[in-house]
Amino acid sequence: MRPLGTGDPIRLGPYRLLGVLGEGGMGKVYVGQDHAGAVAAVKVLRPELTHDTGLAQRFVREALAAQAVRSPGVAAVLGAQTEGGRPWIATEFLAGPTLDQIVERHGALDDASLRALAASVARTLRDIHASGFVHRDLKPPNIVLTSAGPKIIDFGIARPEHGLTLTTTGQIPVTPGYGAPEQVLGHRVTSAADVFSLGAVLVYAATGHRAFEGTHVAAVQYEVVHGEPRWQGLSAEQHALIAPCLAKDAAGRPGPDQIAAAFAPSKKAGSVWKRGPVADAIREREREMRNLSAPLLPTAETGTGPSRRRLLTGFAAGGAVLAAGGTGTGWWLLRGGKSERRREGPFDYPPAVKTPAERLLSADQGDYIVGGSPKALWKADDVTSADSPAPLPVRDVVIVGHPDRGVVAYGVVDGKRRWSAPAMRMTCRYLSLSDRLVVAADEHGTLHTFVPASGQPKWTARADAETLLTVDAEAIYLLTKDHRLRAVSRSDARIRWTAQLPEDFRKTVFPRPVAHQGRLVLTTSTGHTMAVNTGNGRTEWTARGLTKDRSLFPAAWNGTVILNGKTLSARRISDGKHLWTYTENAYYDHSKKEWGRPSVYGDVLYSIGCDTQGYGYPKAFDVRTGKKQWEAGVAVTSNDHPVLRQGNGVWFLDPEPTATVTTTGTEDDAREAWSYELTEKGDTTAFTAAGNRVFVASGNSVYTLPVF
Repeated sequence: MRPLGTGDPIRLGPYRLLGVLGEGGMGKVYVGQDHAGAVAAVKVLRPELTHDTGLAQRFVREALAAQAVRSPGVAAVLGAQTEGGRPWIATEFLAGPTLDQIVERHGALDDASLRALAASVARTLRDIHASGFVHRDLKPPNIVLTSAGPKIIDFGIARPEHGLTLTTTGQIPVTPGYGAPEQVLGHRVTSAADVFSLGAVLVYAATGHRAFEGTHVAAVQYEVVHGEPRWQGLSAEQHALIAPCLAKDAAGRPGPDQIAAAFAPSKKAGSVWKRGPVADAIREREREMRNLSAPLLPTAETGTGPSRRRLLTGFAAGGAVLAAGGTGTGWWLLRGGKSERRREGPFDYPPAVKTPAERLLSADQGDYIVGGSPKALWKADDVTSADSPAPLPVRDVVIVGHPDRGVVAYGVVDGKRRWSAPAMRMTCRYLSLSDRLVVAADEHGTLHTFVPASGQPKWTARADAETLLTVDAEAIYLLTKDHRLRAVSRSDARIRWTAQLPEDFRKTVFPRPVAHQGRLVLTTSTGHTMAVNTGNGRTEWTARGLTKDRSLFPAAWNGTVILNGKTLSARRISDGKHLWTYTENAYYDHSKKEWGRPSVYGDVLYSIGCDTQGYGYPKAFDVRTGKKQWEAGVAVTSNDHPVLRQGNGVWFLDPEPTATVTTTGTEDDAREAWSYELTEKGDTTAFTAAGNRVFVASGNSVYTLPVF
């Protein structure tokens, strides 16, 4: 950082400018401090560029991205203003080194730090993608390591739509060796491009060298598109985790949630940013920032403090503190000549609220008796109906359907009604959009979205929806009233594509598909399945006649789809190729068991093997190999309910003869811990779990049970 020079402003809005952090072709980044002593990175578009329409649009586009993305993994926007024709925005001032600075000075990260980095950045990418954006320039200089964890900066080429990478001048605004093949080729990009960039970042962090190198830019870009990454220096386990991210085909890459789960950092992962050489470097930057911010007090006149120039000189010698936006363009939508907040629109919504987690019960502390039946946390009557989908927990509320009140939200802590949307048709189902919105549909098939905590309406979309199926980071997938498959974009509420279904799928599709790694896997009540490309609606593969007496359900994990039925099987989601199958004979007559609905938690697969007598024992498998790990010591009636994991137990819903929720431990002690028999029998039952609670709907009542 250097002192202010000729032509630099002294003040912008409430910020007194202390020095120049950096500059690029489009603008400068200053360090500023307001009257309360808070330090910010203040970014300003160069005055000679303010009349360039293209650059101004890029400035606004990045501003929109920063406004929409709310995540602990990105820098917060503090304010914005237009003064004297020079738009500026102020962002959180990140006191920490960038990833490339750490690797250059301290070498490659150890395994614990690498896992913590991968999981944290993956979760941040998930938040970015959930907001409808693709960052498009993830690289080590754009990852700042702070005491609160890694933060992604510089949304300079982030886009709110999946447009072409090529600019109007034919330039490719990606960093060689980190941009995905589809970016290099100028093709349309999706969130999978950021996953590729993350893979390249992780190779660099783990080894100290780039995944793709060459003697010139063109050679590097050729290696990205056609070459093999430089895996040298990675352990076998690290290679297995990172390699899928660098798949040439975007559809073959895992999603951010899968990456975060696969790297599985320890519960103490946050400590890697608080101890060791990386933490020491972070603390050094934090101390420099404190020194920099202190001199705004009137110490110069009293002679008790250092001069501003001495601080700036010392700060530059010690290393720069990172501005949240690097040298990119602005991070806020600017308008007018005065400071004002942008009017809230249908695509402006708050971040997801924190889940109020319930306390885990302990038998050792006398909270419950093993083999007994605990007291429900709360029970609400006349809140749902037999036609309603299963309860949908969304952070601090649980969503249910009611024939008169439509879609209704109840507080997960006390069961009190928060809000309702009577015009919503509950049988159409309702879905969560990254816990930030709930989407439902009215009788006309129009999609409506609501903020879960408050019920505030947001965007709508005319989609002719009959049944909502599922969502991913890009779109909502639904069946239309004339039995077609349709995708509606989450970022702009527009219809992305509509596809005809095969005749034997048109009226039999179950509303329980999965969307994973660019594929939507549908199943039918007649035992058929098909995979559809989520980008264009094209059918990729089909399989028929997989079940006899059971309903067919898919579950997805790391590029694999698990299907139940006459066998429990895993297929590659991209092309349907079999990876493994599992069969088991029934005890009484040695017939083959038929498998119930699969559920995947981490790398463990759960399903119930059903015999001809109508009973089954829940079992757990290694989802990677299909090898059985353990069997629960509880027999349940054959059913199509999922097996749930919550707290330290595994949960089953046995609907007959009286609906009962039973829980066991896991592989160490898979015997019954307790059973809760519902006091009122309903025509249908359904259950789900979140936040250390199990929610059960039976008839018109909802029960909320504790977990251990």
